[in-house]
Amino acid sequence: MIITTCNTEKNLPFILKLTENNYYQLVTQQPLDREETPQYNITITATDQGSPRLTSVTVISILLSDVNDNPPMFERGFYDLHLRENNIPGLLIGSVYAVDMDTEENAKVTYSLLFGKIREEPASSYISINSETGNLYAIRSMDYEDIQDFQVMVRAVDKGSPPLSSETMVRVLITDENDNVPFILCPLQNSSSPSNDLVPRGAETGYLVTKVVAVDRDSGQNSWLSYQLLKATDPSLFAVGTQNGEVKTMRPVNIRDSFKHTLIVAVRDNGHPPQSASATLRILLVDGFSDPYMKMMDNPKGEILQEGDHTLTLYLIICLVAISSIFLLSVMVFIATKIQKRRKFVGSSASNFPEGPNLQDKCVDPNSGTSSQAYSYEVCLADGSLSSEFKFLRPFFPVFTMEHQRTVLNPHIGNECCDLPNQLEEREHISQVSIIC
Repeated sequence: MIITTCNTEKNLPFILKLTENNYYQLVTQQPLDREETPQYNITITATDQGSPRLTSVTVISILLSDVNDNPPMFERGFYDLHLRENNIPGLLIGSVYAVDMDTEENAKVTYSLLFGKIREEPASSYISINSETGNLYAIRSMDYEDIQDFQVMVRAVDKGSPPLSSETMVRVLITDENDNVPFILCPLQNSSSPSNDLVPRGAETGYLVTKVVAVDRDSGQNSWLSYQLLKATDPSLFAVGTQNGEVKTMRPVNIRDSFKHTLIVAVRDNGHPPQSASATLRILLVDGFSDPYMKMMDNPKGEILQEGDHTLTLYLIICLVAISSIFLLSVMVFIATKIQKRRKFVGSSASNFPEGPNLQDKCVDPNSGTSSQAYSYEVCLADGSLSSEFKFLRPFFPVFTMEHQRTVLNPHIGNECCDLPNQLEEREHISQVSIIC
């Protein structure tokens, strides 16, 4: 029996396997990837065991079928698309593209926008996409001053089973156009009575009169502003800075110059085409900053304000006088009430406690033999007690002389004038006693 052997090329993912019936089977020895090698041409050599040995060669072609094992892949992981503002709705912005390594249905890709919001609105209200080509279109006209950029997420899905997908981010940048004129902040141009700038008569060259301030809502070079003096009552007296808008004197101000000057300053941006605006300035040449200016003001609103100030001042003075009068009247009423209460207290003390019948007769000045000046004292006696306990307080009329003080303080005169213990025994329930010595 002649035995035949078969061999293949080396470094292939296939091998020949001999079966029990002396048949050879071509089998794989590792996974195959159609996207890497879609076709194999295998050469098989058969050799017998005779002498001499004879061989035979054949080539087998193997085509690999596709399975959906590759998702679509975008060309870029992040897309930046540019769109000029004030665009026409429906304008093509750009496109995205994804590649699928599979074939036939597994390689067919469709595109869609993921749900998202742009400034609290659905992204689909700003942009749309063609599901077959991946082209992106603007739904509305964009305004750079309102929105500068926005982002959306795009998904690519193949038609395999099961379908595979991938996503990418698309950012749309709005580019600015020179569609805004410069806006003048100072001086305000919408006032019915524009303000006047004052310049003293003695101003020297380079004196800063005022400054024109303007802004532009555009960006970049479209917002670069320049200033130019278009018209002036006396072009030789004032000049405007090209970059900063400062209005300065070009020469010293003299007495022969006109009192009033009007300047028209143009503000222009650097866009294409350029946009411009103008500001009107009114300048007064004065000797001082107060009286001449107030005399030349013809603004009726200013007169109304002055009259209002005088009226307010008058009201303040009236209020101050009224408050002061009320305060003084309150003080006088308080003092009068105190004096009246004091007098009532003295009168009640004298009427409630009568004098003893023989007190005044006994109260005689030992030196002169005449009655001394009477003094009134308050004497407190404990209720229900017969003891002679006294509490001497200040006199109601504290006018003393040295002679009176010696008379009162002399114990002999006191015992002689007033027999207090005998009187207290008769009036044990009286809480206050008025004694005159």
